[in-house]
Amino acid sequence: MQDERNQSAGFIFVFLGFSELPTLQVPLFLVFLTIYTACVLENLGLILLIRINPKLHTPMYFFLSHLSFIDFCYTTVIAPKLLDLLISEDRSMSFKGCIIQFFFGCTCVVTQTFMLAVMAYDRFVAVCKPLLYTVAMSHKLCAILVAGSYVWGGICSSTLTYFLLVLSYCGSGIINHFCCEYSAILSAACSDSSLSQLVCLLICTFNEACSLLIIIISYTVIFVTVSRIPSKGALKKALSTCASHLTAICFCHGVILLLYCVLKSRSSLLMVKVATVFYTMLVPMLNPIIYSLRNKDVKESIGKLIHLKVLSRSF
Repeated sequence: MQDERNQSAGFIFVFLGFSELPTLQVPLFLVFLTIYTACVLENLGLILLIRINPKLHTPMYFFLSHLSFIDFCYTTVIAPKLLDLLISEDRSMSFKGCIIQFFFGCTCVVTQTFMLAVMAYDRFVAVCKPLLYTVAMSHKLCAILVAGSYVWGGICSSTLTYFLLVLSYCGSGIINHFCCEYSAILSAACSDSSLSQLVCLLICTFNEACSLLIIIISYTVIFVTVSRIPSKGALKKALSTCASHLTAICFCHGVILLLYCVLKSRSSLLMVKVATVFYTMLVPMLNPIIYSLRNKDVKESIGKLIHLKVLSRSF
């Protein structure tokens, strides 16, 4: 067993990336570099904006700042290697590097999933119990919910990483992907991976079911409560507070369900890569835009910041 682990430690993975599109390597590099740059600037900008504006020091924006931080981290874990694969002849990655990328990527995915569930609960309290909102969503509770999401993400990622480390790897190590995704790593294992696959299935099913259940229950109660509001203005305001979050949920969980429930056949490998790019790069880039465009407070804060910069330059 020790010899097998030592051999695995020196194992090299070779990623095919988007090699089926040889003429588009440079254009794809430019497109992905633009998306990654925009993602980094948008998410860090939103975090900074929330940090410096006292008006945005509320539970909703506290959760949003952490969602932006997770999006930034997740994209930064995946994008650099993807960009490198498109312009470099060296498509290899060490076993250790691949495991590290998987661990942090998995932590971000699980944490993001439950952060969206926490934000759904926050919207439930804001709409259904507005008078008790500041008491119910205390700073202590918000910190516990955020910390719990990070800790659970770390636990799930550590468990899955352990079940990758106990396997032995051999063969060419060629992976038809651009990142260290769980099933992609398992495809290079030469020992029995059935237990690892079962553990992954159980953890993924549990996380997806629990997070979606929290979201569905929260929004079901919200819609029932909102439907009883006689004032159309109040109804519109209540729905507008949830629109951005619902859009983000549809993007996130929609792509997850597409990846793991629809795109399973080998003939869909290119579509799997495209969907993975959408989830790892486009969704993190779109989230700040979604929350900014449909959020009056964020738009006002951006407007004031721009106005102050213009004034400071004029003097």
